[in-house]
Amino acid sequence: MLVDGMALLFRGYYATAYRGYIMKTSTGVPTNAIYGFVKYMWDAIQTFEPSHVICCWDMGSKTFRTELYDQYKANRGEPPEELIPQFDLVKEVVSSFDIPNIGLKQFEADDCIGSLAKKYSSEMHVQILTGDHDSLQLVNDRVHSIIMKKGMSNYEVYTPEKLLEEKGLTPNQMIDLKGLMGDSSDNFPGVKGIGEKTAIKLLKEYETIEAIIENLEKLPKGMRTKIENELDMLHLSRKLAEIRCDVPIECVVEDALLTINPEKVRKQFEILEFNKLLKEMGIH
Repeated sequence: MLVDGMALLFRGYYATAYRGYIMKTSTGVPTNAIYGFVKYMWDAIQTFEPSHVICCWDMGSKTFRTELYDQYKANRGEPPEELIPQFDLVKEVVSSFDIPNIGLKQFEADDCIGSLAKKYSSEMHVQILTGDHDSLQLVNDRVHSIIMKKGMSNYEVYTPEKLLEEKGLTPNQMIDLKGLMGDSSDNFPGVKGIGEKTAIKLLKEYETIEAIIENLEKLPKGMRTKIENELDMLHLSRKLAEIRCDVPIECVVEDALLTINPEKVRKQFEILEFNKLLKEMGIH
């Protein structure tokens, strides 16, 4: 199981912060995001019973994508103040479970996940735990994406068949879909005036962006003009949308074998004053 650490941490933070109550230790260290993160990760481990687990992280906001396009994710503000100290602390918690923390400067957690999925799927079944639909482009017979939905223990598992049934597209076409329609959460535009419905229709008919461009003269004039006017942005958006699967990560699969040392976890939880959680998780 490859865990998208950022997705779980932010989810843990906002699941409680919206009520205005931020859980803190007696010394005033905020811990609400970490608490949520542990609950989500542990629930998924209990549900899907992976033999190996790795947790992947973003390493700062500057990546090769921001070099390609300086507006990439520029719409995102600074993280909430109470979340900032939890970024490092959560990695200590992950380490206490003897789960490797993986992240590489210049790349996003998704790129680490994509590269590890490619590396390990030749020898084992890989599951990606995330809340992010970008991971659907990585799905194949050996790699499935577990999308976390609202609440606890609520998952949608995507296989190539499930994706085809739901969206009518293949995993590879999910990249072209983002290239055409853009992604407002990552702040890149795709082709102005082309939304999801039109993009899916085009991909069902022509399969790829290359084939759409080759057949421009067959498209209605308005749509053709939109694409012709935005060709550079279309290619750039596709590049931004594609998860890299060739990131040079060193991680020996044996290091990811899930073997929990209760004493180690207990020590870490005592520091964070997660006494109730220890009981709930059945770690004694």
